[in-house]
Amino acid sequence: MSCISTVNPETANAAQTKLFDAVQKQVGFVPNLMKTLGHSPSALEGYLSLNGSLAAGVLSPQLRERIALFVAEYNGCEYCLAAHTYLGRQVAKLSANEVGAAREGHSEEAQAAAALQFARHVIESKGRITDVVLNHIRAAGFEDAAIIEIVNHVALNILTNYTNNVAQTVVDFPAI
Repeated sequence: MSCISTVNPETANAAQTKLFDAVQKQVGFVPNLMKTLGHSPSALEGYLSLNGSLAAGVLSPQLRERIALFVAEYNGCEYCLAAHTYLGRQVAKLSANEVGAAREGHSEEAQAAAALQFARHVIESKGRITDVVLNHIRAAGFEDAAIIEIVNHVALNILTNYTNNVAQTVVDFPAI
């Protein structure tokens, strides 16, 4: 049972309804995470804006989902693990092995593995990485735009992980 309820789209105020309608149009339904964030239309709008902007960035959907899976595993977010396992398999077309590896911060692809290792360093050091770590991600072929986007994907996923962990959001994606 959730600690913070979801907003019912049928009784939502005008600001919530506008955002829920946009999510419905894009995703096909309004996930419980959005209904939870919807308590604060500003928080939901901020999440949607950053998520949409990063989706148009330089990182591939596959790498974005790998990062989301790793961060969710690291933070013990069952909601995000279910959501990103589904999205990783159905949208990003990651294999079951790659989904499992990403959860542990690994990949069979060298560049993806380097990005996940970098994401781990960012989380564990609270963003205070060393020159060695920065040089390693650059040597893996990542330019500054991609490095900044990896950091932002880590932060975006921490935001949703913490929201779900605090709210104990009910999972509405297929169980993993």
